[in-house]
Amino acid sequence: MDTKYLEIIKAPVITEKSQQEQANGKYTFLVDHRANKTEIKSAIEKLFNVKVTKISTLNVKPKKKRVGRYSGMTNRAKKAIVTLEEGQTISLG
Repeated sequence: MDTKYLEIIKAPVITEKSQQEQANGKYTFLVDHRANKTEIKSAIEKLFNVKVTKISTLNVKPKKKRVGRYSGMTNRAKKAIVTLEEGQTISLG
């Protein structure tokens, strides 16, 4: 596998909502915040050997967090919601 694609796709997002969307062929991934839609599409297609029809991206803004007397911000992130062709699936487990 090409390490370039592994740097773009960080992890799948496993939540109740994302699990329900998998029935419709939509999968959610955390991706590098500098990646664009064409890079994400090629990475998903190469890593999972599937055909992507649509990609929606959203930026997750950092939030203020505090631990004791120390305060800071969470890391910013980017999510990609990937829609696959009819009948194709990705095994995330």
